[in-house]
Amino acid sequence: MTALTHLTRRRFGQLVLGAAAASALPLRDALANVPTGTPLHGLSAFGELKYRPDFTHFDYATPDAPQGGQLNFSVPSWVLNQSPITFDTLNTFVLQGNAPPRIEGLYDALVVSSLDEPDALYCALAKTVTLSPDRRTFTFALRPEARFSTGDPVTAGDIVFSYETLKEKGHPSLVVTLRNVEAVEADGDRTVRITMSDEQNYQDALSALGMPILPAAFFADKDFATVSSEAIPGSGPFAIGRYDFNKYIEYERREDYWAKDLPFARGLNHFKTLRIDFFRDRQPALEAFKKGLIHFREEFTTKDWATEYTFPAVQRGAVKLEEFPDEKRPRFQCWALNQRRERFAHASIRHAINMCFDFEWTNENLLFGLRNHSNSPFEGSEFVAEGEPSAAELVLLEPLRGQVPDEVFGPVWVQPVSDGSGRDRKVLREAVRLFGEAGWRLSGNRMQNEAGEQFRLEYLTYGAEQQRVYAKFMETLRAIGVDASIRMVDAAQYQRRVNDFDFDMILAAFGMVATPTREGLSLFFGSNSADRKGAYNYPGMQSEAVDALIEKVTTVTSREDLVTLMRALDRVLRWRLDWLPNINAGVHRAAFWDMFGHRDTKPDYAWPVESLWWYDEEKARAIGKA
Repeated sequence: MTALTHLTRRRFGQLVLGAAAASALPLRDALANVPTGTPLHGLSAFGELKYRPDFTHFDYATPDAPQGGQLNFSVPSWVLNQSPITFDTLNTFVLQGNAPPRIEGLYDALVVSSLDEPDALYCALAKTVTLSPDRRTFTFALRPEARFSTGDPVTAGDIVFSYETLKEKGHPSLVVTLRNVEAVEADGDRTVRITMSDEQNYQDALSALGMPILPAAFFADKDFATVSSEAIPGSGPFAIGRYDFNKYIEYERREDYWAKDLPFARGLNHFKTLRIDFFRDRQPALEAFKKGLIHFREEFTTKDWATEYTFPAVQRGAVKLEEFPDEKRPRFQCWALNQRRERFAHASIRHAINMCFDFEWTNENLLFGLRNHSNSPFEGSEFVAEGEPSAAELVLLEPLRGQVPDEVFGPVWVQPVSDGSGRDRKVLREAVRLFGEAGWRLSGNRMQNEAGEQFRLEYLTYGAEQQRVYAKFMETLRAIGVDASIRMVDAAQYQRRVNDFDFDMILAAFGMVATPTREGLSLFFGSNSADRKGAYNYPGMQSEAVDALIEKVTTVTSREDLVTLMRALDRVLRWRLDWLPNINAGVHRAAFWDMFGHRDTKPDYAWPVESLWWYDEEKARAIGKA
């Protein structure tokens, strides 16, 4: 399947979508490991930092790699208002418009996450951070050498401006992350204090520390929300080079980047130029790769991976096909049934619809056996519940008895398994029974309510591959009397309808970060995000029990407690089935022209190829690409 809304945070807002963690760090009291009143080089939600104050570079960086060359690539992930198929604005910090992916590379933040730890932040624009005794105030000493691309120094005033502006006018996911920032205050040009409200605990507060820093002077005569055709300067390693709206954009590595030799940046971002071309359809993008116009492509479409990569360049070894391990964090691909429409509000309806997707038949006949059936929205992480609830989980769940399905207290929900025939009668009889629980009856060839209205479901998509793979799903629903159809629209209309919650059913995919926060989880599952544009609660789910579990994220003091809490939340989410888990691959399937170097192993928590790999001129010459 193609990538959909695939979100990750690397250079800023890194914890805002927080969802999962898998850690080899000791399970210790978080607060006991965080000194207060002393300048630190980094912070961690749990356990100790991997890198000491005198570290020279991250282990996954390659300081001796050659510099230069160009990477033309198809982006597998994007953030905020970004789109991989078109762009019409250079402002990625607002909801309006479609910004180009990787424009976040223009901006530095006070801190940056490491890619081989689940919850660690290291100072970037800041040289040190000092935590107050009540762990509510973070005092940053800024690096005097930090400069915007304009040559102007990054000052405490810029920090204050950025936080206040993004909190008031920024993209909704940034606003949510910053809602418990109580005050941002400058103390001269080189010191800034960020104070959190007493509703925000230390671990959750970390999510607000990675905001992009923007130059206040640039907006002296401009309105933040309407800047679109002009690039907002940043202090990051890249600047915008050539571009043509809706067609392509090139990012140029800044030779004058102020931090290129500092530990958090050393040995990363080797390419001189990063280029992204925009294609409204999947096939032209694939053809561009075959011609060598695109150099790297992560393939999400199983049919293409199985059938399209036999062209001459593959046969002669100029193009490599490899599978790389997935990250130790969830990849979340689920269907959303819009509960703002009453007919989808009953859990039995959602279970019934889910049963009509015959994964076994689909995987064998349409997906070439390359997919796994997902059970959880936290797939791939330690947060996936198994079997019966543990004693520790029951302590969290018992107070919710009567507010959550009774089944939560037994074996965790798992996907039904069909006989693979494409029309398992036993499964379909159960689906009809579940419809009946919600007041719908099969009469003749119509699933209808007491008023005689037929149950209708329109699956909204802009991807032809989804139509190919899920047409059988719709056919099965029609077999039990549902008026089921697939509506194909263009990407712009699709995004408008999703933003307005104008759909019955969509498929959404998210790459989540490693440590959950209350705000991040609420964006997906919280009642307060059900009708908030720009949030990701596409089903419109509202549950006091789920809200209560999310709220408890603010009280955990060890990763062990965190894992227990998230497994309890997983059990509730899976039995409610607000999000219908879809499929996953478990690996990255990548195709690339053999003109790059990279380390043998990849970091555990992110895989930004454009930052980690480098151009190998000798390899490029060998395949005629130098």
